[in-house]
Amino acid sequence: MGPLQGVRVIEIAGIGPGPFAAMMLADMGAEVLRIDRTQNVPAIDPGVPPFDVLNRGRRSIAVDLKRPEAIEAVLRLAAQADALIEGFRPGVMERLGLGPEVCLARNPRLVFGRMTGWGQEGPLARAAGHDINYIALAGALAPIGRRGEAPLPPLNLVGDFGGGGMLLAFGVVCGLVERQRSGKGQVVDAAMVDGAAILMAMFFGMRKAGFWTDERGTNLLDTGAHFYEVYETSDGKHVSIGSIEPQFYAELLRLTGLENAGLPKQMDRASWPELKEKLRAVFRTRTRDEWCAVMEGTDVCFAPVLGLGEAPTHPHNRERGTFIEIAGTVQPRPAPRFSRTQPQIPRPPAHAGQHTVEALLDWGFSADEIRGLREAKAIA
Repeated sequence: MGPLQGVRVIEIAGIGPGPFAAMMLADMGAEVLRIDRTQNVPAIDPGVPPFDVLNRGRRSIAVDLKRPEAIEAVLRLAAQADALIEGFRPGVMERLGLGPEVCLARNPRLVFGRMTGWGQEGPLARAAGHDINYIALAGALAPIGRRGEAPLPPLNLVGDFGGGGMLLAFGVVCGLVERQRSGKGQVVDAAMVDGAAILMAMFFGMRKAGFWTDERGTNLLDTGAHFYEVYETSDGKHVSIGSIEPQFYAELLRLTGLENAGLPKQMDRASWPELKEKLRAVFRTRTRDEWCAVMEGTDVCFAPVLGLGEAPTHPHNRERGTFIEIAGTVQPRPAPRFSRTQPQIPRPPAHAGQHTVEALLDWGFSADEIRGLREAKAIA
């Protein structure tokens, strides 16, 4: 099941955006085989799955990439795959003997997906970094935060996952679609700095039009506007308001009792701080649940601010099945959804090397070949 059923992907194990991309592909039905390192094989009960949700939906084999027999085994797997994804710094795969030239020589139809922070070339290409650095350089971090305060890192959602893993998964699927026309594979260079930058496309346009300033916390979507904000309620919880359109703003004023208060016009930016204080005072008069009873389901554009423990229990999320439980861990269901090829519930995350023999047999290795790899200490 799933729209990518029949697609075979090799994942060279990494952290963060690489596993996220592999999860996205596996969630959509691709057969993703994770290549873990032998030193990561745990000495625990394989029947108890790890809690790393990003590793769900795929099997794992463990190899020692320092041994030539292991490199040859990975190349043999790549020769049968539709795509390969990796997240090393530039040049590492080449030094291992698994670079795109070698892999594409074995399999000219292979889509070779590369995930880095800074890209395959450029002055910073080989420098270390993390999500916070990539989004900082892309211009995505500076606008996030409140007026007069420092930029606020948005977890690692923008670089690692939105601008990284999701962009890599998109690039791989684009490569597979193009291959249907050309019959040829290619290299996909997915850099988190590029991905974070493209997520900011709308804001570059708004800045050019004079509708966005570089002063943080003063704009439409960065907590500058009183009608696009998070407000504290009387019980110390919070609600979110996104009443941008005039008709939605009118509903906000009606339900907060400010409809006939003679307030300044909605888009009078000079009045936004004053209007925010008025709304702040109003929302502190009731609990979060009381405001839900008043506003939820209306055209205010309202939602309670829920924690990780609360979100799966909300009636809307429950009815849609937005969250599922796999092996005791509550987690998001695969997304998006499809009318015909709906993905199945993913298998639990695998321990490193949990499926070495099983997967190699399925990928065409004989029992004698697997025994030889084990004797050479090429696999766990």
